[in-house]
Formats: sequence, C-alpha cells, structure tokens
Amino acid sequence: MTRIETALTRALGITHPILLAPMGSAAGGKLAAAVTNAGGFGLVGSGYADAATVSRELLAAGNTRVGVGFITWALDAKPDALRAALDVKPAAIMLSFGDPQPYVAQIRDAGSKIICQVQTMADAEQAVRLGVDVIIAQGRDAGGHSGTTRGTMGFVPAVVDIAGPIPVVAAGGIADGRGLAAALNLGAAGVSMGTRFTATRESLWDEAMKARVVAADGDQTAQTRVFDIVRGAPWPSHFPGRALRNDFSQRWHGSEEELQAKQVDEEKSYLATRADDFSTRVVWTGEGVDLVKDTPPAAELIERIVAEAAAVLTRGATLVR
Repeated sequence: MTRIETALTRALGITHPILLAPMGSAAGGKLAAAVTNAGGFGLVGSGYADAATVSRELLAAGNTRVGVGFITWALDAKPDALRAALDVKPAAIMLSFGDPQPYVAQIRDAGSKIICQVQTMADAEQAVRLGVDVIIAQGRDAGGHSGTTRGTMGFVPAVVDIAGPIPVVAAGGIADGRGLAAALNLGAAGVSMGTRFTATRESLWDEAMKARVVAADGDQTAQTRVFDIVRGAPWPSHFPGRALRNDFSQRWHGSEEELQAKQVDEEKSYLATRADDFSTRVVWTGEGVDLVKDTPPAAELIERIVAEAAAVLTRGATLVR
C-alpha cells in the first residue's frame, strides 16, 4: 500500500497522516483502535470529560496505541478525567475548546504527546509558545463544534506559517483523499477527520444515524447553538455546532433566548422523541458530508483515502511557460 510520510507520521509514529477526531458520540475505543490498526491514529472521545467514559472506551480499545481527546472547558470542571486517561498511558492527549496551559506539564510528565486543536490565530500562537507536539487547525467547515471565524482553506496555511517545526493538521470539511492532498499542498502534515468516520462500521452511531449522514449533503448543514441549549450542554456561545438543519433548528435558530427560557420543558419534549426522529434530533455533520456515500470498515476507508491522495498528488498539474 502507498505510504505518505510527513512530519505528523514521524511525530506520532504512524503510517498514514490521518487522525480520527475524538467525537464523543461516535469515536469509541473500537473505532479508535481500528483507525490506529489501519495505520492512522485513533483518538477516543471523552464526552464532557467523563472519567467513566474514558476508562470504558480505552478498555474497548484493548492494547492498541490510541489517544484521548478532551473538551478543555469541561476538563476544567472534571480534572480527574485526565488522570483516568493518563493512568493507562495513552500515546497522546488532545485538548480543544479552552486553555490548554494548565494541563501541558501533567501530560508531558506522563509521557504522552500533546495535541492542541485551535480555531483562531491567538490559540495557535499559544500552542506554539507551549511547545505542543501537534497543532490541529480547525475551520468552521467542521461538523460538531468549532469556531465561527475561520474557514479551513485560509486558516491552515496561516497556522503553518507560524508553527515552525510543529506539525500542523487540517480539520474541517475533509472527507476523502482529495481533502488530504489539498491539506498537504497547504503545508499541513495530515488531516483530522470526523464526519467521514461517523459513517464507518466501527462508529458508535446507530445505523439510522449513519444512514442519515450518507443521505445528506453539505448545503443542509448550519452552525447553531439550539441543540446545545435544548440539551442543557453548557458550550460557550463562540463554539456553535455544525449539524443538519431540521424542523427543530428551523423553529429555534435565531430565537435562542426564548429557547433558553423554556429549556426545561423543551428538553423534556426533545428527549421524548424517538432517537431516529431526525426532524428533531441533532445529527452533527460537517460540510464535507456530500462525500460520505457508504459505511465501510475504517481500515478500508483509510486505504481508499491514502490511495486517492497519492493519485491526486502524483497527477498534479502541468506548468505551461
């Protein structure tokens, strides 16, 4: 199989420059292990820094070399979750959506690599100062939560320009080998993918949700806070979530204060709907969802992505002088 060696593969000791985004609802130990075993690097989602989730999913990953991703503002309230992760010596810890500084020394002392996901240049500059091992530059194209300011295409090379020797990973809207090739041409050393991996055999999502992703297109996605408000998830307002539009989001987007005032009753109504009632329930999805057409095993997907990226990179363009 073709290999694409980069600063990321060397830094993490992996074969292919592909990271599994640690999505709390989809990236369990089974999927993380499958991605690592296929040559990428799997990251387990910790939910809202839940120690029990961390322990359960790391157990599900077995002896496979994986990492754990944390929502940093949630970790601030539950720092014991980091200890639960570090006790089993994961290969890396990823921090996103908050200040990583309080945790860097502890992670480094435990021998794990430090991956920081950033959404602004200020965040990227802090990650460089802290000397983290990998920086993920996440654009607002991403599914689930992200910043609101920067798109992936412009943000990635800007971060590359200040990162020096630190490998930069592109995230947001990337779902196939063309996206990997594009990221490499922007100066990134690899990609982090979420939406594409939600629709894989090993994903924690149920079959109905996977089918909904396969049937969706990027024009149906939007950033919104309404799903966080109704579920009582205390996400900071500057980190909305990109999801598929549905009747619920159409009803409440733009009326967030009213929804907040009715949150208790609306949450009861929301949770009373069937899990597969996607006219109400959230499906976190990025702009690259157009490219998700099936639910293969993670290993098959990675093989496809690498082969397509290699073909794009070797085909290239012809210079005419």
